[in-house]
Amino acid sequence: MEAGGDDRRGRFLLPRAGVRGVYVRLRGSWGELLSQAQYPSGARALLGEALAAATLFTGHVKVDGRLSIQVRSDGPLRTLFAECTAAGTVRGIAQLEEGADAPREPSRLGDGALLAVTIENPGLDPREPQRYQSLVALDAAGSLAEAFEDYFRRSEQLPTRLRLAADGDAAAGLMLQKLPGEEGDSDGWDRAGALFDTLGETELLATAPPLLVHRLFHQERPTLLEERPIRFGCSCSDERVAGMLRGLGQAEVHAAAEASGVVEVRCEFCGRQYLIPRDRIDALFAQPEANAAASERLQ
Repeated sequence: MEAGGDDRRGRFLLPRAGVRGVYVRLRGSWGELLSQAQYPSGARALLGEALAAATLFTGHVKVDGRLSIQVRSDGPLRTLFAECTAAGTVRGIAQLEEGADAPREPSRLGDGALLAVTIENPGLDPREPQRYQSLVALDAAGSLAEAFEDYFRRSEQLPTRLRLAADGDAAAGLMLQKLPGEEGDSDGWDRAGALFDTLGETELLATAPPLLVHRLFHQERPTLLEERPIRFGCSCSDERVAGMLRGLGQAEVHAAAEASGVVEVRCEFCGRQYLIPRDRIDALFAQPEANAAASERLQ
């Protein structure tokens, strides 16, 4: 792979065509995420594509907190979750039936499979963030990119193109969207789309994004805007673990500590272990509720 452009997200414009774009390529952060679990190829690809998409979208919409993408189904892929925060941290996880893999085509995930895009921004009360969620049916989607294109057509009513890819080394994405109004010449979107269609997964994964934008759209004289680093990061904490345990109830937490004298909590996202001795349990429930909500997927 070519050097440069790793673990970065950036925006660009094609002024003459009236098109804006976002790119992302993740390598170090993707590798750290994969070090937490062994995924079969299908689930790994879907998780990487979802992670690239979440990172792209935080460069496109106003996110002051976090943006997450979740897929739920009754098939072998039980849950897929990918998240990018306003601070530029990413994390994700997939859960499968034992011994199973996920199909690459979302339409084969099973009846009732849904894609949820959730934006969570801080509210006036830190205990009550503002959440905005959109749901997209996956029964006709041949790829996650197609499902997201449908999401943007419905939510923003603007033509949108996405290319997503992931393998064991990198996760990457490129997004184009027509600027609202009459910006750009009459055939600018069609020209940009024709150039976009020449992009394959291998090139998307292997090429530093600024160079990729130049290769694809040099005739449109692209303008590169701000670029920012992305890193793996988890929001688990002592406070979130305490909140999760309080949600279980004092009797259940004591029962969990009965055998070993300690409650062990492991974050599925980052692998961090939290050990709560039995003699701290009563004090834990005597403390006031922390502002932070419990971390997702702690076990």
